[in-house]
Amino acid sequence: METKFSVDQKVVYPSQGVGVVKEIFEKTFKEELKLYYKIYIEASDMIVMVPVEKSEELGIRQIVSAEEAQEALNLLSDFVEPVTSDWKLRYQMNLDLLKKGTVKDIASIVRCLYNRSKIKELPILERKLYDSAKKLLEDEISYALGKSSKEIEQEIHTKLEPLGMVSKVKHVTPLDDDEDDDLMDDVDDKSRNDSGDDDEDSDNSNDVDLDDSDDFDEDEF
Repeated sequence: METKFSVDQKVVYPSQGVGVVKEIFEKTFKEELKLYYKIYIEASDMIVMVPVEKSEELGIRQIVSAEEAQEALNLLSDFVEPVTSDWKLRYQMNLDLLKKGTVKDIASIVRCLYNRSKIKELPILERKLYDSAKKLLEDEISYALGKSSKEIEQEIHTKLEPLGMVSKVKHVTPLDDDEDDDLMDDVDDKSRNDSGDDDEDSDNSNDVDLDDSDDFDEDEF
């Protein structure tokens, strides 16, 4: 089987971050010989073993070009479209973008949640999603542009808060003060239940074999 990536190549694993292909090897699973990528994710100090045939389905891709990285940075300064006040729906929409994993999708999440946080404090899960998306964006763009994470972190902040811009929010849907609190328990319970399922796919905390399992749990950032 042909492999899209080669050993020592840097790749992006959606929701997990930038990784390096450390090895391409064969392994028997359910009496069938399969080809695997062994990918080291530096941000979480974790190794994942991904079937080559499943890598495209999981959204694993090469790091974007410098031009694409700059376009993603510039996207952070765009005006924010109206967003729903239902944080549970907003969370799911942004989570779906994170799973798609393009650098522009990740930039859109950062822009959306940053501007939302200026209106009202983000619920815990949205804050977690924002922090994860921002770290993913910093890592990929720093590799693409050959700059340090600190430099990119500053550039992201500058794009989100350009001088002279009072607000980039076009429209705010009216909020009920207790809206976020009413929904928090429901989503949090789902997160704990989903998280429990992931343990079955892991040999240990730092060595994950995906085999024929589903994608990583949506709340594992």
